[in-house]
Amino acid sequence: MTDDVVLEMRSVVKRFGDHEVLRDVSLALHRHEVVCLIGASGSGKSTLLRCANLLEPINGGDISLFGQSLLDPRIDPDLVRRHMGTVFQSFNLFPHLSVIDNVCLGPVRALRRPYDEVRNEAMALLARIGLEDRADAFPDRLSGGQQQRVAIVRSLAMRPSLLLLDEVTSALDPTLVGEVLDLLTDLARAGTTMLIATHEMGFARDVAHQVVFLDQGVLVEQGSPTEVFERPRHEATRAFLERVR
Repeated sequence: MTDDVVLEMRSVVKRFGDHEVLRDVSLALHRHEVVCLIGASGSGKSTLLRCANLLEPINGGDISLFGQSLLDPRIDPDLVRRHMGTVFQSFNLFPHLSVIDNVCLGPVRALRRPYDEVRNEAMALLARIGLEDRADAFPDRLSGGQQQRVAIVRSLAMRPSLLLLDEVTSALDPTLVGEVLDLLTDLARAGTTMLIATHEMGFARDVAHQVVFLDQGVLVEQGSPTEVFERPRHEATRAFLERVR
């Protein structure tokens, strides 16, 4: 892991009306680093990810990508999002397109890359997750775990600088969670930069370089998995971990 900062959030505040969802949140994501966001539902994890890729405007603080503030009015959000692959709880695959066409659509349309080149790369990505034989299948012919893996590969096909993943196993049958976590583990070992909101504590312990605990919109604790899971400093962190063990 290098010291190169890819994404930095400084004193970020986000409100919905009078409700403050994020309060003075600061964190940095370095190249080849995996940061896992943990906390109860409603703690602000998903909102933080949506603010990071400019799907939600912030009410205070600053967000920068490779040192460039994203609050600059000259910034094109669509260009920013080309650097950030985002995968949500729902798979959001296009139902009328085959697996291979779902994966190829973004690089061909948005990046203007040649179709044949993109298709070859997409097939290699599908082979990496064991789904090359389903390339011509439509999403409704795949299991939930397969669809989520395709959604992750679709983001990877855009060659993003980092991946933002929002509870990508929460909509899955428990028997399918492992195959998605295995893919994320492989990506982490390959050096993919990721910011992941997750309820999977074992996964966070095994894969994350840093774990961030959010509670009611406040960044309560941040540290290595050993520090957060085995030696939490704050009572709120200890209470949360007791509930999820």
